[in-house]
Amino acid sequence: MKSLMLALLCAISSFNVFAGEDPLDSTKLLDELKRLEAIETSLKYKTGKVVLQNGMATINIAPGFRFLEAEDTRMILEDVWGNMKGQKAIGMIIPEGTSAIFADYAFLVEFEEMGYVKDEDADKINYDDLLKDMKEESMEANKERVKVGHEAMHLLGWASKPYYDKEKKILYWAKEYKVGMSEENTLNYDVRILGRKGVLVLQAVSSMNSLDSVNKNIPNILGMVAFNEGHKYSDFDSNVDDVAAWTIGGLVAGKMLAKAGLFALVLKNIKLVLLGLAAAGGAIWKFISGRRRKEEVYDGFETVEPEVEQR
Repeated sequence: MKSLMLALLCAISSFNVFAGEDPLDSTKLLDELKRLEAIETSLKYKTGKVVLQNGMATINIAPGFRFLEAEDTRMILEDVWGNMKGQKAIGMIIPEGTSAIFADYAFLVEFEEMGYVKDEDADKINYDDLLKDMKEESMEANKERVKVGHEAMHLLGWASKPYYDKEKKILYWAKEYKVGMSEENTLNYDVRILGRKGVLVLQAVSSMNSLDSVNKNIPNILGMVAFNEGHKYSDFDSNVDDVAAWTIGGLVAGKMLAKAGLFALVLKNIKLVLLGLAAAGGAIWKFISGRRRKEEVYDGFETVEPEVEQR
């Protein structure tokens, strides 16, 4: 982190001289980077086997990844990415060899206790028709997003078409968005693991540049997380358990405003914190992401079971 701080400060100083910016901005940037360094030092990254809250599920962290538990995850979301207090994430899966603060992507883990989701409709869904409905809904949702100070999010299409593994009870898909005036489109990657009383939610939001990296490692992500005995989909008891109002199609469509906060928190991210401090346009983020792409070789990740079924 210290080498990154020094290199980034030099880059910003050079940019400020060229652009005629106030050199005091670099001092503010350095102060912020020192704060981030302190947070990074305090994070307790984990590998191996991690049992989630109340013994509900287990994450077996695959080679090439690390995990942050709920407390550290909420610190990243609230103290680094500047979101409202009270975030409900119970963990975060991060590619190894990078900080959670500067990661190209990270899967946030949540649990939605919505009840047992019936999957009889999984083979009957026309996802192209569903996409049309979602685009119309996103247009209406944008009116509300703008009212509360968020940028408009225009749903462009599937980055990865929805797929439901009926045997493993795992649903996943990805969407591409145009957010505000951003030059890079946004990737929203979703995974839902169905359980007895609800679904485990894994969601990553990043730039479309990360799509190949996420797709390459999605078998690892899908193979890491599983409900424990007593919480599995097969443990459903119709006599005592609630049935969700949602279906497979409903999980994909969701409600556009329901995750508005999550989109805001990941999209604002640290890059906007730095941009605001240094007033240096896109130069900072390009410097950071370019440096990171050179230093972090994702091609070294090993793919572990299970294999993703070919579609």
